[in-house]
Amino acid sequence: MRKSGEQRREEIVQAVIHLAAEKDGGQITAQAIADRVGIAQPTVFRHFKTRDRILEAVIEWIARQLLGVVGSVAAGTGPADERLRQLLEQQLSFIAKHRGLPRLLFSERLHQENTHLKRSVGRIMEAYSNTVADLLRDGVASGVFRPDLDADETARLILAMIQGLVMRWSIHDFDFELPNESASLWRLLEPALLKR
Repeated sequence: MRKSGEQRREEIVQAVIHLAAEKDGGQITAQAIADRVGIAQPTVFRHFKTRDRILEAVIEWIARQLLGVVGSVAAGTGPADERLRQLLEQQLSFIAKHRGLPRLLFSERLHQENTHLKRSVGRIMEAYSNTVADLLRDGVASGVFRPDLDADETARLILAMIQGLVMRWSIHDFDFELPNESASLWRLLEPALLKR
């Protein structure tokens, strides 16, 4: 059965994410993508006109998936501290399943060569930070978190902690279980956030 264009584009996006776990994002060629998917190299460019358009699709996929995970946990029920702990666990589990994400998001191409992609990643980070800040504000309003907590600043710091952890995991070739680190993060955050 012939695959639809949407199915083929999804396969190409997944191939890029998988390949990024194995090599630098700048070294992912159209031929490597085609080989991974099992198609001819020109077929890649039938679905995406340029390499940058492939990376844009990858960033869009990351945004949908990651923000979906984070958003559903943050909007759930239960105390804000429990939802924040679950958010950390699920976010790290999601990243662990898609090892290529940090290498793509921290790649030179994204940071120096393509300002459009860089802005797209910036928007993902801002949306993530806003979601966490809203969860923190909910925790302050419900009396779970400290009343003097600056939700926006704290959300940015949580994001920075996760980025640092994920970068270390990637640099060390994924040699530790990333989801297990959520407990360490929570041990650090809990006393700083909870109302005394």
